Amino acid sequence: MSTINHTDLLTPDELAARLKVPLSWVYDHVRKRAAERLPGFKLGKYWRFRESDVIEWLNGQSRPR
Repeated sequence: MSTINHTDLLTPDELAARLKVPLSWVYDHVRKRAAERLPGFKLGKYWRFRESDVIEWLNGQSRPR
């Protein structure tokens, strides 16, 4: 079992700041109906994002379709 380092997890506010997008954009992209859903998970009612998952997701977004 691997341990989770708290610095690996981002809050929606931290993710929005790192991506330089509004907080509402983050929430729009975690909704079930979002076409290109951000990789995240809920801890109770709180959304969290693994930095490595988001980086991988971003790399996939930059590939031509």
